[in-house]
Amino acid sequence: MSQIVRAALVQTRWTGDQESMIALHERYAREAAAQGAKIIGFQEVFNSPYFCQVQEPEHYRWAEPVPDGPTVRRMQDLARELGLVIVVPVYEEEQTGIYYNTAAVIDADGSYLGKYRKHHIPQVKGFWEKYYFKPGNLGWPVFDTAVGRVGVYICYDRHFPEGWRALGLAGAQIVYNPSATSRGLSAYLWQLEQPAAAVANEYFIAAINRVGTEEYGDNDFYGTSYFVDPRGQFVGDVASDKEEELVVRDLDLGLIEEVRQQWAFYRDRRPDAYGPLGEA
Repeated sequence: MSQIVRAALVQTRWTGDQESMIALHERYAREAAAQGAKIIGFQEVFNSPYFCQVQEPEHYRWAEPVPDGPTVRRMQDLARELGLVIVVPVYEEEQTGIYYNTAAVIDADGSYLGKYRKHHIPQVKGFWEKYYFKPGNLGWPVFDTAVGRVGVYICYDRHFPEGWRALGLAGAQIVYNPSATSRGLSAYLWQLEQPAAAVANEYFIAAINRVGTEEYGDNDFYGTSYFVDPRGQFVGDVASDKEEELVVRDLDLGLIEEVRQQWAFYRDRRPDAYGPLGEA
């Protein structure tokens, strides 16, 4: 049975300051809502530059509490005004000296549903994230929203199949994957891994990447954000690799049941045999 959800994502350049960056995303959210979208997701640490290209203590200033910080509260007001579910990736300060790479999930009535903290933290040239973030400790929550069951998996997480599967087992229908990934490092993987995860776990994925270069390094963020369905097929076109773009697509959640009945991957799982995979 058809269950159409109009969903949106945004890929943008860094504007140069936090206030204009937040205002830009508010403008895109309003545009998405005007096009009939009921859910939207933003890119990794959306209200800041990708400061992890360097290791400098000045960048701890981007962190704020979740949900009680100013950005999440502002997005709650926006969600309530527009009747829009919003996935809000920010730099979270739990307390002084304890920080996470986090995404808050806000329902269409403005209520805060919870947060996901990025599990897998890279520490390689241009992506010095262990300097800034502790590994996530909240599991892989799936949130009951006005549009269905929504999960989040952040950037580097996408290379690890375990979290994708945990979200599927928890009933996710749409998983937002906000990212900041550069052209030379992973471009050929970008249109391979998330479609494969969508197939293996039989749900929709919204893959979001920022665009352009920023003042803290030479990472060339290549955009090409997209939605992919449970058959691994792109829903509409992939976004530009150079320009900002709002992507709005109709997702038929009824396809999830169709595919799961046809391919039966969940039926044929063998968790009784997987014990060694969890051993150190």
